[in-house]
Amino acid sequence: MARTDKNEQPRKTDSQQQQDAPPKLPNMGLGMVAIAVYIIGGAATFAGVVFWVFYRSETLWGLGTGEAFGYLGICVGLIMTILGVLLMRLFRNHA
Repeated sequence: MARTDKNEQPRKTDSQQQQDAPPKLPNMGLGMVAIAVYIIGGAATFAGVVFWVFYRSETLWGLGTGEAFGYLGICVGLIMTILGVLLMRLFRNHA
């Protein structure tokens, strides 16, 4: 007959120990990158709108008109914003 103390806790299996451990955040850095891409995309979109509206006929830095930079900012900004949203959804679902 085995003697057991009432203060002795039963041993936990590996799966139970993993459940008790605090969750690890391996994708936290990737999530921050996704949010940064989203924010930079939004800023580029609004900068493109500003160039397109206010600097439409002016030559900027000897490279092109404000209208061209505006279209570039709007298009690249929207693409980055969409990419940021998709990355956030991806990292949230696979975390």
